[in-house]
Amino acid sequence: MQHLASAARLVRTVRHLKPVQVYARARLLLPRGWPEDRPAPALRPVRVTFVAPTLQVRSLLGRWRVRFLNREGEIAQPPQWNDKAQTKLWLYNLHYFDDLCGPPADAAHRALQRDVINRWIAENPPGAGNGWEPYPVSLRIVNWIKWALAGESLEPHWRDSLAMQVRWLSEHIEWHLLGNHLLANAKALVFAGLFFNGAEADQWLARGLSILRRELPEQILPDGGHFELSPMYHAIILEDVLDLINIGRTFGRGDAKVFRNLPDIAARMRSWLAAMTHPDGGPAFFNDAAFGVAASRADLEAYAGRLGLGAVEEPGEGVQHLAASGYVRVNRGDMAAILDLAAVGPGYIPGHAHADTLSFELSLGCERIVVNGGTSTYTPGALREAQRSTAAHSTVEVEGENSSEVWASFRVARRARVQDVRIEAAGGTIRVSAAHDGYRHLLGRPACRRTWQFEGASLVVADEVACLLSKKAVARFHLGPGVAAESDADRRSGRLQSEGGRVVNWSASSEACIAHSPWFPEFGRSVSTDTLVVPLSAGQLVTRFAWARPSV
Repeated sequence: MQHLASAARLVRTVRHLKPVQVYARARLLLPRGWPEDRPAPALRPVRVTFVAPTLQVRSLLGRWRVRFLNREGEIAQPPQWNDKAQTKLWLYNLHYFDDLCGPPADAAHRALQRDVINRWIAENPPGAGNGWEPYPVSLRIVNWIKWALAGESLEPHWRDSLAMQVRWLSEHIEWHLLGNHLLANAKALVFAGLFFNGAEADQWLARGLSILRRELPEQILPDGGHFELSPMYHAIILEDVLDLINIGRTFGRGDAKVFRNLPDIAARMRSWLAAMTHPDGGPAFFNDAAFGVAASRADLEAYAGRLGLGAVEEPGEGVQHLAASGYVRVNRGDMAAILDLAAVGPGYIPGHAHADTLSFELSLGCERIVVNGGTSTYTPGALREAQRSTAAHSTVEVEGENSSEVWASFRVARRARVQDVRIEAAGGTIRVSAAHDGYRHLLGRPACRRTWQFEGASLVVADEVACLLSKKAVARFHLGPGVAAESDADRRSGRLQSEGGRVVNWSASSEACIAHSPWFPEFGRSVSTDTLVVPLSAGQLVTRFAWARPSV
């Protein structure tokens, strides 16, 4: 029976794939040959200075000492480029060479960076190991070129290695994954096609632009959101778009059609990121999201300013519906709430999706009061499964199951579908309501509906699970770091106290309990926080939060 259940889950997963993904996965099993090692093409003349991009966090700490994802390590011996004691993502970061785009370095650090490049070339045979997988190849190509455009000279054998990596990448485009990986591949081809000169470089450029021409209209939604619906990956791809604007101008290609469209795409993406950013400057935690991976919104806006792109409008008072991506933002005074009425992502690539449908986050001033659980790992196992689960998000869980059937590290089988979205704003009251059918496979096909009502300095959350044939439905409100929860004797009311002194009174129509749960703000890091856990009674629950307005 277990084998049949696993097979059925696999069918529910792969039936959403595009044919090209199936074909490309089969092709991965075939021998691919070695990358060509002929000399690199000549360099293309620079027309204008490459504008300073966003700065990466310093990750090369000393001679062979590195730090990624809050974990230090050493590149002491060649096997450690592929050290199985490290996570896959940590090793990917080791091969990105983000440190080349870090803060200004002194002569000693620049010499160390050059030594690491020499070591990488000498100790990573072409086509072998983590460093030759298409995604780290793509990011490394871009970082080496950015470093060179910032004024560092590339040794002749480095240029030869760089060209070999581009040739390898051009034959290993990630058609089996698509999505953000495909954009990263295309960006690297464009960077290399402009950095180098001649017929071969023109082929790289043409292929990269062809991918961008086809993918950007699909991946960037009309409201500006990236279709994988992760604020973190959205910020990464926004930086990619800004980098493409930058290098197109550097080599005098800003008037080509793809480059001409990029400022408008960037403007829409910047507006979307503004709506999905909390007052503390960090992204909302929907789907895979954490601090410290993507550039901050402030850094991206500063970069856009250096590129001469106009300012975008900040979220205003009231309600903002990002209809194409499915999120809603509500601003009332110093309160900001971000609501998830979104699908899990594109059907054929939901790898970064969580089972977080109808969850929400709420800030008062610069303090996060209600949060989602965050992301600290991509490594397969119980922790990754827990972080993607419905229970890790501020929403309703039914029968202890996930609203979408997330499994492995990046798989989703059955998906919740959002229905009947209603948004009303009248007389000082804002009501947002939606339902989803993520539990339609359970007995009675229970449907979940959540309504948020904002009025004055209060929020009422009404949850309903229709046709619930058992009593196993529970709402969780995960609280932000430093927010302490208290319960009165009746367990139907109490207070939330933030570190900054804000007090939020809560009340519920059912008896609640206060649990402790981890919050994962960064990869490799967890913080202990409180969670308000409230069961639904006869499929119904009303939870109210009220706070005092800040004194002027």
